[in-house]
This record gives sequence, C-alpha cells and structure tokens, in this order.
Amino acid sequence: MMDPTLAEMGNHLSDAMKILESGKLASLILFPFSIFFSDSGQDVVSILQLVQNLMHGDDDKQGQRMQYVAEQGHMALLGHSLAAYISVLERERLRKLTTRILSDTTLWLCRLFRYENGSAYYHEDDCEGLVKVCRLVINTHYEDYATEGFTMLSSKHPVIYQSAACRPGLGQHLCSQLGLPLSCLCIVPCNTMFGSLHQMDVALLDKLIRDDRESGKVPLLLIANAGTPGAGHTDKLSRLKELCVQYNMWLHVEGVNLATLALGQVSSAVTAATKCDSMTLTPGPWLGLPAVPAVTLYRHEDPALSLAAGLTSSQPVEKLRALPLWLSLQYLGHDGIVQRIKHHVAQLLKQKVKLKKYTNKSYI
Repeated sequence: MMDPTLAEMGNHLSDAMKILESGKLASLILFPFSIFFSDSGQDVVSILQLVQNLMHGDDDKQGQRMQYVAEQGHMALLGHSLAAYISVLERERLRKLTTRILSDTTLWLCRLFRYENGSAYYHEDDCEGLVKVCRLVINTHYEDYATEGFTMLSSKHPVIYQSAACRPGLGQHLCSQLGLPLSCLCIVPCNTMFGSLHQMDVALLDKLIRDDRESGKVPLLLIANAGTPGAGHTDKLSRLKELCVQYNMWLHVEGVNLATLALGQVSSAVTAATKCDSMTLTPGPWLGLPAVPAVTLYRHEDPALSLAAGLTSSQPVEKLRALPLWLSLQYLGHDGIVQRIKHHVAQLLKQKVKLKKYTNKSYI
C-alpha cells in the first residue's frame, strides 16, 4: 500500500501547479518584492500567490500565463519533489529504494532503445554524459592517469574526433571540461565529392587517424551523428564502428534520430547505433516532458573505472536523478511512449520539409 504521506504530497504538488498555471489566485498584496518575511508566517495560498507574482510580474496583467503543463508533465515534476522527500529516508531504506528506481529505469530505457546490456548515466546538461564518457576512455587508455594526471597525456597526445556537422561548440566544451588543449580536437569534414553533404567523410577520417597514430598520438574517441542538427542526417555508423574497432577507439552517437529506435520500424542506418559504445538520449523533448534528465547509455566492463569517471556513484541521492523518468515512463506506458515519439518525429519531418523548400537543397 502506498505511503499516505506520499499520496498527499503528490496531490498537493499537482494542485499547486494547476493553481499557478491558471493564475486564479486572489489578488493579494503580499509585499512580493520585499526582503522581509512575516513574523507570524503565511498560509500556503498566500505563499503560492507570492510565487505567482514573482513568476509573472507585469506580464500577468497582460494575460500572460506560464506554459501549460499536461498531466504527464505533472508526473515528471512530481518526481523532483518526491526525490527531496525520499532523500531524508533512513540510509538502508534509501539505498534499496534508489537502487530499484535506477535499475528499473535503466532496464526500461535499454529495452526501449534496443541497447542491450547497457548502463545509464542521468544528467541535466546534454553534454555532461559525453564529458564523463571521455573521462572513462582517458582512464581506460592511460592506466596511470588517476595518479599522474595530465603529465600522462603530454607524452602521448590524445585525439577526439567529431564531425563538422556536430553541434556548434561541442568539441570546445569537451576540451574545456576535460582540461585538454584544443589541439586534442580533430574536426572531420563531411563528404564534399560523393554522398551527403552532412555525413562524415569516412575515408578522410581513416586517413586522419592513421596520420595521428604515425605521429605518436592516441586516437581516443569519435563523436558521430544519428540526426545532425538542422538537416537530420545519420552518419555511416556501421562503417564508423568498424574503424573504431580497428583502431581501438570509442564510438559515441547522439542525435534526434535515436528516438526512432523505440518505434516498430527503424532504418538500418539508425539501428547501427545500438552497437556503439555509448549514446546520449534526450527523452524530455521526445516525450514532451519538462524537467526530466538526459540519459547516456554506455557499455563498459570495469565498474571501478566507471566510478572514477563519475558515470556511477556510491551516493544513493545521486541515483534519484532517474526518478522523474521512472514515474513518467510508467505513467505513459509503452504505447504512450511510442505515440509521443511518432508525434515528435512527424513534427521534425515537417520542419525538414520547410527547410528543404526554403534552401532549395536536397537532403537525401
């Protein structure tokens, strides 16, 4: 039976959100911009009114309201409040509960997106998972990195490869977070003679890797696209995976086309992403859910290195990041998830058609 305190908490949060959305609270004068608080305290309605005033300000007078949050959105938001409540439980009970939430969510996502035997890292920033994956790969290639630090990298320069069609600033952000010079980043041009203008040039990548190896550098990781920003193209992932195996490199894939892995029919080009070493999913936009984390799925056999890279944590509270998704996935169910992804993909296709007409270019 559900803890009545949890049930009441869920009801209170849902009611509060609906009140804030509707803007139907009484127009009270509560010194919304005062730095002082009441000596005797205030009731819940008064505090919500204060929050509403701070949220809307002068815009509220013009009929502006906060964005409507559907029922499944309330479930995701509830997860954040429940996480705060659960975090104060007795330690052993907290450990069991968070372990269950994390394992359930990871299993569901791996099955939904066809990523067998995967682990998951939940993060707020879309790039954070890739940063942690890079740390994992560095620790894997440089055995003494944990104790010697950057001195291990200076003798054998690591190289991270990314497509020229990747998100702007992604590689620079990685180098900044990892403390690497920009010389460790190699931008691989897209095809200019044959094939798509938005797919990575595999032959040129092969040459770049061979040249780096001959000069004593360490090819570390390749970032590929399953849905380039704007154009929506998928790189030749099968061929890229072969190159990564050949040169002992890590293959990471990101992009909106990964959402289609949850559908019944998936193109072979996107299905190849399931063989990569890691992929970053953004279920929030795909499912229309606010405030849910991004997820990086990955495969690695050494839990100690995953822990050192920050992909796993021994702190139970860290595992509660998965709670909003745990609640939302159960609320939507498999059919609801598939329908929402279909709707999202359809909207993206409409945008691509409009872009194609505007630029008068082929995206085949």
